[in-house]
Amino acid sequence: MSDEHDDDAARRARILIEAAELAARLGEPELVVLDAQVELPSPRFDGDYRVASGYDGWLAQRVPGARHADLSAALSAPHEALSFVRPAPERLARGLAALGVGPASRVVIYDRSDGFWAARLWWMLRWIGIEARVLDGGWRVWREAGLPVESGPPRAMSQGREEKGEGIEVRERPGMWADRADVEAIVAGNTRATLVCALSADMFTGKAASRYARRGHIPGSLNVPARNLFDATGRYAPTPALREALDSLASGGPLCVYCGGGISAAADALALTLTGRDAVSIYDGSLQEWAADPALPLVVTR
Repeated sequence: MSDEHDDDAARRARILIEAAELAARLGEPELVVLDAQVELPSPRFDGDYRVASGYDGWLAQRVPGARHADLSAALSAPHEALSFVRPAPERLARGLAALGVGPASRVVIYDRSDGFWAARLWWMLRWIGIEARVLDGGWRVWREAGLPVESGPPRAMSQGREEKGEGIEVRERPGMWADRADVEAIVAGNTRATLVCALSADMFTGKAASRYARRGHIPGSLNVPARNLFDATGRYAPTPALREALDSLASGGPLCVYCGGGISAAADALALTLTGRDAVSIYDGSLQEWAADPALPLVVTR
């Protein structure tokens, strides 16, 4: 039990960072802090899809020195029908380089809402071999601790910082993403994996309004709402509590996590990683893609 506890603590320290530690490290030359906020309000009615960059909020208040990592544009791939599509690894690396991320950088990510955007960017960096850390509790914990805040236009990056942003070596980690064909194979029983929906119980069952074309969940899915993985302060729950919350999932088997657009799914994926689960992929298109095709099945259990 002690060895497992030590492993959990070490894993958590690699993935998460407390606000006090980040505050103490501000100004270190290799530190790059990224604000990953995107504005995506809850739907008021079916099909109510409103998305905006988090730039204005970042401009108003941010962790000192934080750069705005735009998941709605610069760090996503253009797509005629889908939002937040992961870019090609090399494009992602170039976008990160423009933010001052380089081979020796120590990257910390946060957002100003539920932590899902930070988890999404963390997953993307992990995919190309950058082991970033997520500010546990995000902006809420930072502000509640009374830590410094910066506002207004950012200071220009020094030439030295820009140079450090060059030369990211992409080391793509396989198995971190699933596409529609992969999910169809799971639903058909041709691929052994468990589908996990990270949306709320009401969205999973079809009771609540959906941003997407149809309500419901992909057949065979289990529901692990991402918000259930955080404690009352907005931090990820302790690892034993995460294991209990994730207890419904098949032990050791491959997991494919989805949500509406692959964002809250990343919080489930990060929590699973905290518990030592590595056979995890995210269905990038999620319900935005799946629900748009009436030929694909969705289950409503209202």
